[in-house]
Amino acid sequence: MPAPLIEFPAGVLGAELAPRGRDEGEGWVTGDPDLRLGVHQRGTGPGDTASLPYFTVADLPDALERVQDLGGSVIHPGERWAICRDSEGSPFALAAETP
Repeated sequence: MPAPLIEFPAGVLGAELAPRGRDEGEGWVTGDPDLRLGVHQRGTGPGDTASLPYFTVADLPDALERVQDLGGSVIHPGERWAICRDSEGSPFALAAETP
């Protein structure tokens, strides 16, 4: 069972997360090279005060359902991109994999 801090993203992604190496700084990373993770740099508009992590998923509607099942919320749904909040209110995005 993952630590509570990483339980939500591990559940959404359906992937085990492990601590990153000491040289990489604090955080967690997947062991699966096919699971792409990223950070979307926020703009300079109102409310754009932080970067937004995003995760690519094979089935966006299914992932959005898991977000809600795990206590998160979908703020801005879309067909290829959705902005969500995790179970603690932190924003992140999900992107549909491109063929």
